[in-house]
Amino acid sequence: MAEEDRDILEILKAELDFLEKGGYGRSVRTPWQPTSVFQDSPSCFCFPVHEHDDVCALMRFVPPDQRSASVPCHHIPLNEAGETAAEIEERGDQQRLEETVKEWLRAKIREIEEERAGLISV
Repeated sequence: MAEEDRDILEILKAELDFLEKGGYGRSVRTPWQPTSVFQDSPSCFCFPVHEHDDVCALMRFVPPDQRSASVPCHHIPLNEAGETAAEIEERGDQQRLEETVKEWLRAKIREIEEERAGLISV
């Protein structure tokens, strides 16, 4: 199955699972290097940036004016305050970033599941 054909719900669940299992943490098998939420994960297909918005499933969450950014998914508003991964990462708070992304993922998963349940029961 092509990356762009993957179901968004499965992509978000895989990302959450990746994070909950410490996906961005250090590994004893690999040298330490800075990691980047979404960019260094199984769900981001934005890097390097593709020419077409529909290549990356996460692009649907990126504000239109940020879709040409070098890492578009870092500009997804993650909470009610509108904080983005780019902003939190800039402050150097990796733990807060990962927690904020987990909360955003859980909320999006719940929203999509409720949406689909509503469609099925109608």
